[in-house]
Amino acid sequence: MQFKEVVGHKKIKEKLINTIKENRVSHAQLFLGSEGSGNLALAIAYAQYVSCENKQENDSCGVCPSCIKFQKLVHPDLHFVYPVSTSKDIKKDPVSDDYITQWREAIIENPYLNQNKWYELIDVENKQGIISKNESYEILRKLNLKTFESEYKIMIIWLPEKMNAFAANKLLKLIEEPPAKTLFLLVSENSEQIISTILSRTQLFKIPKIDTESMMSALCDRFGLSPEKAGDLAHLANGNYFEAQNLINSAEEDNYNFEQFTQFMRLSFQRKVIDLIDWVDEISRIGREKQKNFLSYSLRLVRENFMLNIENRNLVYLTKKELEFSEKFSQFINQGNVYGIYEALNKAHSDIEMNAYNKIVFLDLALKIIKLIKN
Repeated sequence: MQFKEVVGHKKIKEKLINTIKENRVSHAQLFLGSEGSGNLALAIAYAQYVSCENKQENDSCGVCPSCIKFQKLVHPDLHFVYPVSTSKDIKKDPVSDDYITQWREAIIENPYLNQNKWYELIDVENKQGIISKNESYEILRKLNLKTFESEYKIMIIWLPEKMNAFAANKLLKLIEEPPAKTLFLLVSENSEQIISTILSRTQLFKIPKIDTESMMSALCDRFGLSPEKAGDLAHLANGNYFEAQNLINSAEEDNYNFEQFTQFMRLSFQRKVIDLIDWVDEISRIGREKQKNFLSYSLRLVRENFMLNIENRNLVYLTKKELEFSEKFSQFINQGNVYGIYEALNKAHSDIEMNAYNKIVFLDLALKIIKLIKN
């Protein structure tokens, strides 16, 4: 991956490149940024630049043998560690290499993926991934090998906060006494869950959320969106490129949810019970996953309308169409009813998730909203 493929972060890229030009490469570095910020993408681009055989002024060349292997994530001196768990295929003591094929495919497709998407791809069901004791032995084994082709062995550890105590302490010893020509790149979303002794021994790069202008430009160039649509999505994504991608994929569903939400609220406000029963019949036919998505969407719009009501516009994330509706509707979401409405929607979501009879759930929700909406 080249730096030019990473969305935004011009100053961070320059700082990373300068560490190499000025021969100030720290053996342990921490790329700290929130989900979708591009911290993993930056770490991979930096690793490729370190190993590039024909470094350019502002990026790796992209065509030398090293870069070609990095683009496929198969360079013999590049190693990855990431949280894993048991699955249908891996029954016991899983380590990162058990899932290396899925990892390479996932990162090549989308280096901005989040951990929930990763767990979904490796089919660990409802289990949370960890970096375990067994993984620490694998790290030690790999780093004791000599470099094959590059000057450095590079170990990228995604979400080091998922290390258990044993693995964390093993890593600490390696960072304190690193094997020769070894580079640790830790990619974290929550430094508070990393032991302090590791933090104190790493060079920190704080990766901010992606700025709106860079996000808009990427969405226009990569997805062919109009500037207006890209602006809407960039605002909603709030610096999270993974979320922006999800918003693009769910645009059709969001249109449906918007139409259903506005109809639901209007009928509730007008107390049109017969029409609401027809609405309940319709929403009950769309399937449980879509029903949960509708309720999640409704929760978001209630929250944004409340922010509008209390005139806290800096925290409002709405598309142009949603904002036009909410400018008028937000007066009905106030301190007297917002908690009740939020609770009712949350309960409906929970009930649908627990396989309750959907018509009863939505009829009960509608009757509650009728009562609450005019408070």
